[in-house]
Amino acid sequence: MESRVDKPSHLSVILDLSPTQWYLSAKTTNPYPLSIGSFLSQLLAFLNAHIATKNENTLAVFGALPGKSVMFYTSTEALVDEPLPLDANSYPPFKMLDTTVTQRIFRELDAIEPGDELPCALVGALTKALCYINRITLPSTSSTNVAEGSTHLPDPRILILSVSPDLSSSYIPIMNAIFSAQKLKVTIDVCKIYGPDTVFLQQAAHLTNGSYIYLERRDALLQYLIMSFLPPPLVQKVLAVPRQDKIDFRAACFCHKNIVDVGFVCSVCLSSESMNAEPTMF
Repeated sequence: MESRVDKPSHLSVILDLSPTQWYLSAKTTNPYPLSIGSFLSQLLAFLNAHIATKNENTLAVFGALPGKSVMFYTSTEALVDEPLPLDANSYPPFKMLDTTVTQRIFRELDAIEPGDELPCALVGALTKALCYINRITLPSTSSTNVAEGSTHLPDPRILILSVSPDLSSSYIPIMNAIFSAQKLKVTIDVCKIYGPDTVFLQQAAHLTNGSYIYLERRDALLQYLIMSFLPPPLVQKVLAVPRQDKIDFRAACFCHKNIVDVGFVCSVCLSSESMNAEPTMF
């Protein structure tokens, strides 16, 4: 009988691809600048390591772009537009992953029109990742032997690589996604690459028993990914994986969509309102 530690693992990676934030991250005035090209090279090495760890491991890559979210790659379905040429010096699954993810990311970035940049659709990417996990982890209703097939279902988790600050208007959707992840028993890990700490993603990692790591040295991104996020959740329990020392549990008010420290809470729907809210709202 297959032990829980030997179970296959599914990893859904959500990439925050805000052009403005990546431009700021690559500026040489930063202590440890990190460009989008260097980020992708280290990310692909991490994704290849996840596939190589166990043959049954599955992978999906989603992108949070300005105003939309896109699936870039999945190991369970073919998303390539045309077959790749044979290369004797590369492992075909790695070649497929590297080529597909890189081409689709730069294709989407090149399609962004200059002007006012919309907020990145992080909630949309997170929702798509949860829907995909729900589809591949739940046994088919038409299966005649659900108990036997359930032992081979992958252990799912989500890794968010974030560079954008919190968007207060997305508080309710992201909390709904967190509750869905709890119901599906999906672990959400967060790696904050650039910018200030995000309140909502801290709560997402804490409520799903995941890890939230703020990179102090962006030039060591691959080391952070390999040591902290490559092991599956069952293995992480026996490792000294770094976690956040303190968690910001502040909420966003329903009236002004601002993150507040003190406010009013409705005893019926538990909605929070700022101190500047109209008295007639409750």
